[in-house]
Amino acid sequence: MEEFSRFIKVLDGYVWGPVMMALILGTGLYLTFGLKFLPWTRLGAGFRLMWKGRTKNEGVHGELSPFQALMTALAATVGVGNIAGVATAIFTGGPGALFWMWCTAMVGMATKYAETVLAQKYREVTPGGHVVGGPMYYIKNGLGRKWAWLGTLFALFGGICGFGIGNMTQSHSIADALHASFGVPPAVSAVLLFILIAVVILGGVSRIGSVSGRLVPFMSLIYIACSLIVIIIHIDKVPGVFATIFHDAFTGSAAAGGFAGSTVMLALQMGVARGIFSNEAGLGSAAMAHATATTDDHVAMGYVGMLGPFIDTIIICTMTGLAILCSGLWSAESALSGAPLTAAAFESALPGAGSALVSLCLAMFAFTTILGWCVYSERCWIYLFGDRALKPFRIIFVCVVPVGALMTLDLVWDIADVLNALMAVPNLIGLLLLSPVIFKLSHEYDR
Repeated sequence: MEEFSRFIKVLDGYVWGPVMMALILGTGLYLTFGLKFLPWTRLGAGFRLMWKGRTKNEGVHGELSPFQALMTALAATVGVGNIAGVATAIFTGGPGALFWMWCTAMVGMATKYAETVLAQKYREVTPGGHVVGGPMYYIKNGLGRKWAWLGTLFALFGGICGFGIGNMTQSHSIADALHASFGVPPAVSAVLLFILIAVVILGGVSRIGSVSGRLVPFMSLIYIACSLIVIIIHIDKVPGVFATIFHDAFTGSAAAGGFAGSTVMLALQMGVARGIFSNEAGLGSAAMAHATATTDDHVAMGYVGMLGPFIDTIIICTMTGLAILCSGLWSAESALSGAPLTAAAFESALPGAGSALVSLCLAMFAFTTILGWCVYSERCWIYLFGDRALKPFRIIFVCVVPVGALMTLDLVWDIADVLNALMAVPNLIGLLLLSPVIFKLSHEYDR
């Protein structure tokens, strides 16, 4: 088992290495230029369409309103990466990593837009009446049957990955956070999670969308508000923090306190890696949620879908980053990393409450990630085995949740991380080969 674990760690480092980063970023840049910077110039239109899409369009295929589809996608991406991932990026790559996270999100908007447009255009309705779409469908229906094997690979990677990165690791994070901050025994967390997840997931996609539509905006606003309080308490440091972010992004960070210093390449690597991990642009996962929206307007839904990286990374990750940098704890002699660093930054500004607030937010973020990934994973299994796979999958998915809460999951996390990266390969191939379709639909819509 140790040999296998070492092999997985080596494989994880390889698949998430410079080649994968360049492929994801390169695809995003290519789509950004091909779309003539549409995701940036139509950002306001995207928010207007999101607000307009709060109710389902009657008489149109779909299971969720456009707003609920976006919230379900955000449920899966707004998670541990927004709290622990940002802290890790800053601790390892310095303040400049935050700048490269922003850049990753800006090109990621074009990728998410393209994924959403294709997911809408090439979606299907199953015999059981489920509206399904995503990379496996736009690869099969857009590129033709000879490419169907590529879609099958994506569905296989996504279907398995959901049990790891979207289930067990998240329930473990919840149990760990509640135990560390409130002394809740992991067994209690496991039982509570089993009940709550079962009530939502066994109610189907409509119930997941309804819960996500309420919980995601609520938890995001709570976290942003808490972050703003921390930032306002340190308001005098904000100009200097921004200056440091831009300076260190291009010069690297000098050693300070317990911080060992970093190069430009390390800041770039950590910023890109954590940015991709946070907003999942290029992995194709969110497209499966956006395909369920009750709309036939592919491009308009693309406008809504592209908001994901903006909300997730530009807004929420920035709040975490600024709170950490304003506190100054990232370079202290006793500097922590990951979620404990974020908790310490909040605690320094809000003594007695900051750490608990971070733990609660992390638990809520991880809970919604389980809901979002349930939708993704079940769509993959429907593609592989049809509607008959749906009920068994949901039952198994719910039963796995308490197992994750009670286990040590280092190996599970590494395997899920590898599968997560492998999902990107078929998706990026599909996006690049179908890019003429994306450009044509977008430019026609503009005219």
